[in-house]
Amino acid sequence: MSPEHSWVVSAGQWHHAVQSYLASIAFADYCLGLVLDAIDASPHKDNTILVLFSDHGFHLGEKQRWAKRTIWEDGVRVPLIVAAPGFKAGQRSNQPTQLLDIFPTLLELAGLPTDDSQEGHSLVPLLSNPDGEWPHMAISSFGKGNYAIRSEHYRYITYVDRSEELYDHRKDPHEWHNLAGDKIKADVLAEHRKHLPT
Repeated sequence: MSPEHSWVVSAGQWHHAVQSYLASIAFADYCLGLVLDAIDASPHKDNTILVLFSDHGFHLGEKQRWAKRTIWEDGVRVPLIVAAPGFKAGQRSNQPTQLLDIFPTLLELAGLPTDDSQEGHSLVPLLSNPDGEWPHMAISSFGKGNYAIRSEHYRYITYVDRSEELYDHRKDPHEWHNLAGDKIKADVLAEHRKHLPT
């Protein structure tokens, strides 16, 4: 289990824990550099698709939490970088994607047949136009009956006890102000609820 924030603070370990996390990131960056250098030196440099991602987000004391055991933004957001021949480098998209989208993306980039049994969506439209139309939402879960639905601007969460949270990331990127009880947001709630798994 992840430590309680009160213990991390009382044990004087907050600084050390963040330092350790950053050291892990620096080491991963170094290892990635070795891979990229090897690809650049290979005859496959111009015919290689690269996808960089991680498996989950990580709390470092935000909202009194540590590690990955939430479906708030910090617990589930991951880097997702795709570099492929024929696509402009350095583009960014704010559209919600999920790791389920990687396999369909690779199929399309490699010119292979689509696989209709996959739940994800190819990211090739976003590689072509990062600001283009993207009708999909990202779904996360942790434990039975707990789901988060992420759209471009909102994160909606429902828990097994039927409680709900709604955050507007344009105004509240750290998810401090739950708007689920705001009647003005009823339409936003209804739209996000439509994406809950059955």
